[in-house]
This record gives sequence, structure tokens and C-alpha cells, in this order.
Amino acid sequence: MPHRVVVLALDGLLPFELGIPQRIFGRGIGTEPGRKGRKGRKLYDVVTCSIRPPGPVRTDADFSILVEHGPEALATADTVVVPASYELGPVFDEGRLTEELAAALALVRPGTRMVSICTGSYVLAAAGYLDGRPATTHWSSADHFQRTFPQVRVDPGVLFIDDGDVLTSAGVAAGIDLCLHLVRRDHGTAVANEIARRTVVPPHRDGGQAQYIHRPVPEPQFATTTGARAWALTRLDRPILLRDMAEHEAMSVRTFTRRFREEVGISPGQWLTRQRVERARHLLESTDLPIDQVARDAGFGTATSLRQHLQAALGVPPTAYRRTFRSSADTAS
Repeated sequence: MPHRVVVLALDGLLPFELGIPQRIFGRGIGTEPGRKGRKGRKLYDVVTCSIRPPGPVRTDADFSILVEHGPEALATADTVVVPASYELGPVFDEGRLTEELAAALALVRPGTRMVSICTGSYVLAAAGYLDGRPATTHWSSADHFQRTFPQVRVDPGVLFIDDGDVLTSAGVAAGIDLCLHLVRRDHGTAVANEIARRTVVPPHRDGGQAQYIHRPVPEPQFATTTGARAWALTRLDRPILLRDMAEHEAMSVRTFTRRFREEVGISPGQWLTRQRVERARHLLESTDLPIDQVARDAGFGTATSLRQHLQAALGVPPTAYRRTFRSSADTAS
């Protein structure tokens, strides 16, 4: 059976965020084993439910939506996604669930993966899922969230946090980042990248929320580091020096480094390492290249260096990573 994702629609929900799980998970398709390019069955089954019997649910727009499933759908979920709502009432104001919402969440089976988008994190926190755990939410609500739930370790600077069976994302579009991350975690980079291409979004955004807080849109005359990043991505298998990237944008190293952090949220060196890890992941999943060759093509030089970086980023060595995702792909197809 496909992995079932149940999206909990609450009154006051944001239509954009409600649609993210369907758009991302609903496009996940496995490839039939032994038949390259042939499409198999859907990897996810996505349904939307309310905490009441089937019927209309208010949105924050000038329309309501008709939800065809009641809270009993939560008992069938492998993953529950809670998008943001502007009508959380005591959940937002006092950090406690309403009786209706508590009764609905009580139907969730133990071990179900819980996910929030934006201020949907208030629901997870009020239900106790985030006690003693790291979490994030929209940067504008982070201080209030921390005061309301002091037992939660709030990180307002990241796009999402994966804490195993509980995941939280920052505001709005960060829900796309989180859902793509889950697809990547479940089925590998090839599937996630294909969904990102179909959705016309980047498969992975670097940095965190800090880059969006004070300057959401750069001034038109503001020199950027975009060209240097695009240039670097075409030559990850070769040495790339900081001064080379700076020269590509006709900047000093100091200015380039400052601009890079402002735009991306991390240093050029950290960004390069992440891109090389992503390149290595793709090669491990999609090719039979020897580990030494994967290391060279990803720009790590040696298998030892690749092993160290992959272990630091993902917690597994290259051979284990390849074995896991080859097995997942065959099982899901």
C-alpha cells in the first residue's frame, strides 16, 4: 500500500499551505524494477480530513473548502500533516487543545510521523509531540511560540527541523522544503528532484529563515552571488577556491563572503560541501560507479573524504546509503 498522508484541515487554514502536501506527495511515482523509465504506482496516498464530520471548512480567504473525510481518517495515517491556521484559538493563545481537536488527535496511531507547516507547530506542541524536542515555526511567531511552550527547544533560524518521527517547518513555502525533504528521506534524491522539477521549485534551498526576515527581496541594484553559485555547480568535480567565486562576481573575497551569507544564510565553504554531498547522494542512488569515482565526481577527491562528509551530513557511510536507497526504490516500485 502507498504511504498514507493525512492532512488536517482546521478552520482558518491557509489554502496555499493546505495544498502543499497534495502537490508534493501526490506527485511521487515509483519506477518499476527492471524497466527503466516505466512508471509504477503512486508512492503516497494523500487525503484531507477535518476534526468534524465531512463538510465545509473555513479558510483565511473569501471561500471555504469542502472536506470529504472526518477525523477518523487520522487513524489510517502513516504521516499526519498539520498546516497553519489563523483560527487556532486556545491553541495559540493558551497552548492547549480544544476538546474537539484533542479527540481528533487521539485517533492518531502510535508511531505515526507528525509534520507541521508554519504555525501548525502550535498544534503539535499543544498535543505534547514537541516536549523536550527541537522545533521551528514562522520567524514572526518564534518568540511567542517559545513563551507559550517553554518545554520546546525553538530554533527560529532554520527552514525546517527533522527530529525523526516529528518534523516542523518554518513559514509558508518552507512547507515545500520540508515535504521535498521527506520524499528525499523516503525515496531518495532522484524522486525528490523529479517532483521539484515538475513543481518548478528548487529541490533544496540553502540557508535558513534569516535570509528572509530583514530583506525579503534584494534591492534591484544589489550585486548578488547567484552567478558564482551557478558557475560552481557546473564544476563540483574540480577544486573551487573562494577567491575564484569572488572573482566571478568581480568582488573582493571579503565582500563576496558577506553578500553570500546575506543571501544564502551560510558560508561559501558550507554551501559547497552541501552541494557536493547532494551530488554524491545522486550518484550513489542513480549509478553503479565505484565509491572512489563518486568521491572524485562529487569533488571530495577520495573515498575517505566522501565517507567523512556523508557520515557527518547523513549519519551513514556511502555503501550503506547506496544499499538503503537501492532497496527502497525496488520496494516502492
